[in-house]
This record gives sequence, structure tokens and C-alpha cells, in this order.
Amino acid sequence: MTVEELLVEAKSKIHSDHAKLLLADLLNKNPLELFLYLDEEVEEGKRKLFLEEVEALKNNEPLQYVLGKVNFYKNEFKVNKNVLIPRFETEELVEKTLERIRKTFKKDNLKILDIGCGSGVIGITLKKHLPNSEVTLLDISKEALEVAKENAENLNVDVKFIESDVFENVYDTYDVIISNPPYIMENEEIEDIVKNNEPHLALYAGKDGLDCYKKIFKDIKRHLNNTYLISLEIGMYQAPSIINMSNYFLGNNIIEVEKDLQGRDRMVFITKVE
Repeated sequence: MTVEELLVEAKSKIHSDHAKLLLADLLNKNPLELFLYLDEEVEEGKRKLFLEEVEALKNNEPLQYVLGKVNFYKNEFKVNKNVLIPRFETEELVEKTLERIRKTFKKDNLKILDIGCGSGVIGITLKKHLPNSEVTLLDISKEALEVAKENAENLNVDVKFIESDVFENVYDTYDVIISNPPYIMENEEIEDIVKNNEPHLALYAGKDGLDCYKKIFKDIKRHLNNTYLISLEIGMYQAPSIINMSNYFLGNNIIEVEKDLQGRDRMVFITKVE
């Protein structure tokens, strides 16, 4: 079958833009230039794989899982069903964390811990932008850590890994602790494509969505250096609870709540400078 024939068949099942993305990826072409290759024959193996991917997309599997990758902060990361698909809000978390790191610390050899690293997008991106820092990626999921390790290798960054339920297997202290933990309430309505495909371990966090934050704040103080930055992605209604936890477990700090591009409370930054 030719490129054109495959696209025509796929467009009867899925969105034409998705069809072009899938086929262009398999053929290692730019999707915008596929029209230059419409008469080109597609080898049988790639034809079969393309039609399998079309069926997966038709059955509401996320495009990122079908492609097996996602772009995050200008780098390509592997993703699969063992890890959450990174959102743009998490890119905002990384951007604003980098801004605060440059304002807060005079040194550039920071110790950074990424709790609940998933595919590793946060910790690996920070390491690429702060190459003199020591970055540790932590997750309770062995399968997620395998994905993160592969991404670190593919992107040529030297980071550490810990398999742990929050601080259970952590014995060090850090300048920066960052996390995008599960924060969805167990009865909260979310899109079916998310609920039916992405790992619930990385989505849900108890009745109020705060279970992971409670674990983090309970033990965080003994893992912080004197000057520190804590960066957290949160649910849109959780800022007051996070602020209360910070005040209770850490005392007087600078606490900033930032909104995402949709105007929703999405990030909390907690800073102490000595």
C-alpha cells in the first residue's frame, strides 16, 4: 500500500492529523511533508504496525502511548502505561522552579530530589539545565523507574535513582525537593481516556487527594538543608491545605502559589533562605 492509501484508510477511523503523525513517525518523515511521498510504497512491516496503531487510537488509547514518546521542555521522553503522560502544567512547574533556583541559591552544585519521578521528565530536565547539580529521581514504582532510567540514558544525563515510598528509603538532605505527586480525589470525575489508560498509582491520592502531600510534609524537614526550595504541583483547590501543612511542619517560610495558564492554582513554592 502507498502512503496515500494508508492515510485514506486511517482517516476513516481516526483524526487525519493523528493519522499523519503516526505514519510520519514510522516513516521518519516530517508530518507536514507527507504529501511529497503520497505515491511511496510502505513496507509490509510498517504497514501492519501503522494499522495496529490506528486501531489502538480508535479504541481511545492516548496518542502519546501509541507513539511511545512525548516532547517535554524541548526533549523527547519515552512514555508507556507504567508512567503518567506529562502535562504542560508540569513544564510550567519546571520553568518556575528554575527561575526560583537562580534567585535563591548562590551555588550551582545543588542537591535535588524529584519525588514520584514517573518517566523522569522533571528531574532529568533539571539536570540538563543545572549540570553541576546532583539530581536524584525517586518513585515507588519499579516499572516507572525503568522508564526513567531509559530516558536518562537516552538523554545522556547522570542522575541517581531510589525506589521508595516517599522518604522511606531516603537518608540524605537536599537543597531542592520537587514533586508532581498523585493529587486526584478517589471519587473525582476525570476524563475516561485518562482514567482508563494512565496508572492509577500516579493519579489518585485518597478521599481528599492529599495523601501524598501528607506523607511528604510529615518527614520532609529532616531531608532539607538550611536554605531550601520545595516545588509542588497541586490540584486547583488544594493550595490552602498545602499551606497549612507547610506552616505546621516547617514553620515560617516564604510560600507562593502560582496559577497555570488557565488561571487555576497549580503550583506551590516554599522557600527558606539562611
